[in-house]
Amino acid sequence: MAALRRALARLSFLRSSARVLLTGRKTDLCKPSKWTRVPFSSAASLAVGGLVSLCAVPFKQVEPLSHDSLIRRAASLVTDSSSTFLSQTTLALIDAITEYSKAVHTLIALQKRYLDSLGKLTQAAEDSIWQVIITQRAKVNDIQDECKRLELMWVAAVSLCETAAEAAYVSGADHASVVLRTNIQVAQSQMEETRKLSMDADKKLSETKVMEVERMSQHAASLESGNDEEEIPEAYLRED
Repeated sequence: MAALRRALARLSFLRSSARVLLTGRKTDLCKPSKWTRVPFSSAASLAVGGLVSLCAVPFKQVEPLSHDSLIRRAASLVTDSSSTFLSQTTLALIDAITEYSKAVHTLIALQKRYLDSLGKLTQAAEDSIWQVIITQRAKVNDIQDECKRLELMWVAAVSLCETAAEAAYVSGADHASVVLRTNIQVAQSQMEETRKLSMDADKKLSETKVMEVERMSQHAASLESGNDEEEIPEAYLRED
C-alpha cells in the first residue's frame, strides 16, 4: 500500500507539472523555467525535455506537389540530358572532322611528293611511295565514313534538343528552355567553324587531283615522245 501511495503521488505531481507548463504563455515554454531545474525523475525529465525540443523545432507544412510542378521538373531533366547528348556528339564530330582534315593534308603532301618525283626515282621507290598513298587514301575514306555517321547522330541530337526546348517552354520551364536553345546555337556555331577546315581540305585535295592528272598526262607524253625519238633512227636504218 505504501508503494501504491507513492506511485499515485508521483503521477499526480507529473500531471500538475504538465498542466502548469501547458497553461503558461508560449514564450514561457521556450524559456528555461524553474521546472527544468527541479530534479525530476526520469519520466518527468522526458516530459519537460520533449516540450522544450518541440518549441525549438519549427514546424512547416509540406504542400503536395501539383501536376504542373512535376511536369516542369521532368521537362528540366529532359533538357539537361538532351544538352549532354548534344555536347558529347558535338565534341565527337569535331574531333573526327579535325582528324579527317589532318589525314587529307597528309595525303596531299604524299601525292605532291609522288608527282615531284616522277621520272627521278627508280621504279621500286615510286612503287613504295604509291603504296603509302593508297594506305593514306583508305584511312581518309574510313575517317570520312566515321564523320558521316557522327553527323547523322549530331543532327538527331539537335532535333531532340529543339523538341525538348519546345516542351520545356510549353510546360513553363522557361529558364531550361532558354539555356538549351543557347546550347544549340553554340553547338551549331562550333560545327560551322569546324566544317570550314574539312571544306578547305577537300578543296585542296581536288586541286591536287587535277594537278595529278595534268602531271601524269605530261609524264606519259614525255615517255611517248622519248620512245618515238629512239625509234626514228631505226626506221631510217631499215629504209637504208
